Amino acid sequence: MGTRAELKNINSFKFLEKAINLEVERQQDILEEGGEVAQETRLYDSVKHETRSMRSKEEANDYRYFPDPDLLPIEISDALLLEIKAQLPELPLEKKARFIKAFALSEYDAEILTAQKPLADYFETMLKGNESNAKLCANWVMGELSALLNKDQIEIQNSPVSAPDLSLLVSRIGDDTISGKIAKDVFKAMWSGEGSADEIIAAKGLKQMSDTGEIESIVDEIIANNTPQVAQFKSGNEKILGFFVGQIMKATGGKANPKIINQLLRKKLQ
Repeated sequence: MGTRAELKNINSFKFLEKAINLEVERQQDILEEGGEVAQETRLYDSVKHETRSMRSKEEANDYRYFPDPDLLPIEISDALLLEIKAQLPELPLEKKARFIKAFALSEYDAEILTAQKPLADYFETMLKGNESNAKLCANWVMGELSALLNKDQIEIQNSPVSAPDLSLLVSRIGDDTISGKIAKDVFKAMWSGEGSADEIIAAKGLKQMSDTGEIESIVDEIIANNTPQVAQFKSGNEKILGFFVGQIMKATGGKANPKIINQLLRKKLQ
C-alpha cells in the first residue's frame, strides 16, 4: 500500500490521462471529418467524461503576453553572431556531410563514423597522409577495430592500437605489401602489443609476394597438375577459378598477391 500522498498522485495522473486521451480522440474525429480544431481552453468533466469549451484563444494577446519592464532588450550585432559561429565546433551533421564530400564515403559509413566524436576523431587522425585509402580506413574502424573494442569493452580513446598505427597497417594493404587477410593477423598481433605493423610483418615474414615471374612459375605448375579443373574452367565453370587461387595460396603460404594471381590465371586459362 502506498502513502496517502502517493495514492493522491496516482489518482491525479489517472485523471489527467483520461482527460488527455478523451481530448485527443475528440480532435482526431474533427480532423478526420475535415474540420479545424479551435484554439481554446477546455474543461474536463470527470462525471460525464467529456470536455467542454471554456474560452477561445485566437491571438497571442488572448494569452496576456506582455513585455517585462525589468528586462532590458538585448541587441546582438551580425558581427558578434559571426564571431560566435566561428568559435562553434563542427556539428555532427556538418561533419557527416564533409565526410561524404571529401572522402567519398557512403551516407551509412559517414553516419556511423560521426555518431560519436571520439570515433570521428580517430578516423580523421588515420587519414593524415593516408586520404587515398579513406574507404579502407573507414572499413577497418567500423569492422576489425570496433569488433575488438566491443569484445574487450574498451573505449576507442584507450585503444591498444593508435590511429596512426592502424593507418600504417591500412597503407600496407593499399601498397600491396600484405593482403587484407594477412592484415587481420597482423592487427591481432598489434592489439596484443607485439609491435608496429612493419615490425610484425618483418618479424613473421608476412610480406606479400608480388614478383610476377615468381608467381607465374607457381601458376604454371598448378595448372599443369590440375588438368581436369582446367577443362572445367574452359567449359564455362568460372567458379573453379577459386580452386586454382586456393591451390596457389597454399603453395605460397598465403603470401602471393591475389591481384597478380587472378590476372595470370585468367590469361593462361583462357
